[in-house]
Amino acid sequence: MSFFSSLNRGQKEAVGLLQVGTFLEYFDLMLYIHMAVLLNELFFPQTDPQTASILAAFAFCVTFVFRPVGALVFGWMGDNIGRKSTIIVTTVMMSISCIIMATLPTYAQIGISAAWIMLLCRMVQGIATMGESMGAGIYLAESIARPASYPAVALICTAAAIGSLVSLGVASLVTSFLLNWRVAFWIGAVIAIIGAVARTRLRETPDFLEMKRKQLSQSIAELHRLENLEDGNVTTPQNPPVWRDPIKPRTLLSFFFIFCGYPLTFCLGFLYFNSILKGNFGYSANDIIIYNFFLSIILVVSSVFWSLLSYHVHPVKILKNRGYAALLLLLLLPFIMMVISNPVELFLLQAAIITLQLSSIPVDAVLFYHLPIARRFTYASFLFAAAQALMYIITAFGLVYLGSHWGHFGLWVITVPITLAFLYGACHFEHLERKIEIYPNLTRPSSFVHQADV
Repeated sequence: MSFFSSLNRGQKEAVGLLQVGTFLEYFDLMLYIHMAVLLNELFFPQTDPQTASILAAFAFCVTFVFRPVGALVFGWMGDNIGRKSTIIVTTVMMSISCIIMATLPTYAQIGISAAWIMLLCRMVQGIATMGESMGAGIYLAESIARPASYPAVALICTAAAIGSLVSLGVASLVTSFLLNWRVAFWIGAVIAIIGAVARTRLRETPDFLEMKRKQLSQSIAELHRLENLEDGNVTTPQNPPVWRDPIKPRTLLSFFFIFCGYPLTFCLGFLYFNSILKGNFGYSANDIIIYNFFLSIILVVSSVFWSLLSYHVHPVKILKNRGYAALLLLLLLPFIMMVISNPVELFLLQAAIITLQLSSIPVDAVLFYHLPIARRFTYASFLFAAAQALMYIITAFGLVYLGSHWGHFGLWVITVPITLAFLYGACHFEHLERKIEIYPNLTRPSSFVHQADV
């Protein structure tokens, strides 16, 4: 039986709505990044190159730097108000910011206010995507049983990659044919609004509703216990509140390590070799955009492959084997670079790095299952945001510095520790899955219920 045929109608609808929404969120988020070469000239002052460069850099970084803030805000909202409500709110935030960006006057029209409004919109987009990406994944993990939940959640991440791919294609068309860039933002905003309305049809997840029921029952029991104490009656000790489920620090650290991997894949696969394409092979900026577009296609195809494979092979097994293969490739990378002599060989190397991506695909659902339900949204969002914010800074600047000073061998200083940490996280979740007798099988025993590692 295939993955899609194992889902009922409601589950298929939820997967479709959340995938489309995630696609649009990342299309809107990445569109500015890919069109920055054009938009920075329109919204930032060009009379002072230093100020323009600082504002442009801030426009890129603000998206990731403020993600931990969004993780705390929407993590609390997702754990206390509901997964569904959080997803709808973040979609509305993204659509509103796109409408503002699409209609915002340029720097030539309203001065520095244009720059600050644009930065504020980028900040909102970064915060909103935090609630969107985690919210959609957690929603499906809690609504679909194993093993169908593995590819369902993994395809949410794939939808984000497709959104980035399409935004890169739009950016290429706009910069190549001098089309009106505002049309792209209007399209994203309108469809995002439609997606937000459509998502009101989603139902709250069974796990969240059960957790809220337990919280209510425990609160009522606690009131009765206090009343009995006042009356001098003997009461039995109460059970630990469901919202205080303990979790081992090692599990949180492993979760963090796994999410540290993708920034390395992104920066090494898409950014690090750009200087070689320019200096050694004479590529222009537009040539590199098109070059990266084809690399993005490989990223999407490989992500879909790993996602669908998880319905037949346990996600942790896929993650471990892919991690070992990536470690071998990264150890050989300096030697491979010594023999590369043309763009085709370099493209194949980058394609291999992207295919063996150090991403959480397709293990996200497994990671969510080992976080306490009552704090799952907060833990997952904050750890993901912190890992992304920290590692994008380390890899984006570290790879360039190490490569320029120590050559390609200097990359080992970053690539090897991050890959080993990634493998450490994969091995830890393999251990947790073995404890509940799921690994290396795909389905859980009938007696197992969703719960965090305690």
